[in-house]
Amino acid sequence: MYIFRLDTSPRKISPFGVFTSYQVNVDANGQNIVGDAANECSISVDPTDGNKMAIGWRQFNDVNSNFRQGGWGYTTDGGVMWTFPGVLQDNVFRSDPVTNSDETGTFFYLSLLQTFCENMYRSTNGGQSWLELQPDGLAEGGDKQWFTIDKTGGPGHGFQYQASDGINCSGSGVQFQRSTDGGITWQAPILIPNEPTDGTLDVDSNGNLFIGGEGFSPFYCVRSSNAQFGDQTPIFDQATQVNMGGELSGGGINPAGLDGMLFLAIDHSGGPTNDNIYMLASVVPPGRSTTDVMFVRSTDGGSTFSTPVKVNDDPVDPNKWHWFGTFSVAPNGRLDAVWYDTRNAANNTDSQLFYSYSTDTGVTWAPNVPVSSAFNPFEGYPNQNKIGDYITMVSDETGGNVAYSATFNFNPNRGQHEEDVYYVRVFPGGQGATPTPTPTVSPTATPTPTPSATVTPTVTPTPTATATPTATPTATVRPTPTPRSIPTPRGRPTPRPRP
Repeated sequence: MYIFRLDTSPRKISPFGVFTSYQVNVDANGQNIVGDAANECSISVDPTDGNKMAIGWRQFNDVNSNFRQGGWGYTTDGGVMWTFPGVLQDNVFRSDPVTNSDETGTFFYLSLLQTFCENMYRSTNGGQSWLELQPDGLAEGGDKQWFTIDKTGGPGHGFQYQASDGINCSGSGVQFQRSTDGGITWQAPILIPNEPTDGTLDVDSNGNLFIGGEGFSPFYCVRSSNAQFGDQTPIFDQATQVNMGGELSGGGINPAGLDGMLFLAIDHSGGPTNDNIYMLASVVPPGRSTTDVMFVRSTDGGSTFSTPVKVNDDPVDPNKWHWFGTFSVAPNGRLDAVWYDTRNAANNTDSQLFYSYSTDTGVTWAPNVPVSSAFNPFEGYPNQNKIGDYITMVSDETGGNVAYSATFNFNPNRGQHEEDVYYVRVFPGGQGATPTPTPTVSPTATPTPTPSATVTPTVTPTPTATATPTATPTATVRPTPTPRSIPTPRGRPTPRPRP
């Protein structure tokens, strides 16, 4: 079903230097939909054909309402033309979209319902259509969920792992779940020690699972080395406290949302940097109220991490924001990072997407490059006044594919710009010759070992597979959702935006 609106305008194509941003959330005729809002976007790229990509986002058909649905778009030409077929499920509240691809190019889309339960969807045609893998809510989970896929050749190949924060579908606490059948059924949740939340997951070449997040104050990186064995109850056998140079924050430049999440990614290059663990986040440094993009790495399997490095290379200014930082690791080991940046704004809030990269495991970073025009992040709010909680990117050998939200389109009916989803490809050498990496801190700084935190024993229920649901016959026919009550939010030491 195609979305149809009476009010349309030309879709936005926004060039900036050698970079071009293409609007993704367009109608059936490729036009901008006037009066909607789209934010919090997650991108997947087919590793077998980089021209095929899909982006999921929160779709607000009416900015005067807080009701949102699971939007998505796909491209087959490398991100120039996008098709927005509709939403995952008509008139069903959905939020916090997270997408991923396995090594064969099968896409997955994890979506949060209003009950704080989830669904996993699968696409085998590059995101053109999606199959719901279980009836509404039976993927369990909770708010700020994220997932990863084991793409190694080990015993956990194809397993999916997800983590969510303390507002969950069932039980309480920061929870972990595993699927051993490609996202169809999910085993009973297990509490994660030290509560790493608002973060992401990845798997190293030995099948070890790592989860990074902020444990309600310090950051942690926790490991499970046996989650890859389907006949064993996963346990977390290592937890390391990590100094990220500050704390995650919410509000300020993104009033009802986060100013950034923690992103963890592992090097899968197969070379000398293989299995390095990297973490990046926009954090508030001590004594500040605005954010910098900070980065750390581990070269010893997460036992210790380096001292934090500031990726944004402008002089420290307590009035400037560097927010929504995210990054990815290319197959050749290059690191690509993007974030929103106000360094060029006289009002300290108009933001541009900035890019930097590193070819030496993040010891040094290339001079920062703006890759988009400036936009006002305070315009175009739906009823919920934020531009989402994150943006995402996926890197390949020569560059990075970025999904982000911006307010380039002007809505004459409201007299302001509106939130839309954009795709841009970033790459080294965007200002001409390939820049020489410039250290942002002393490259000879010796990483300070951080003692592994003592893992608090946690009662871990023996996982039992959820009964296998009857497969939906086609990607367009889905079961009627069963009404559920909304669970009472659990207390948290530090309030976070929901959801």
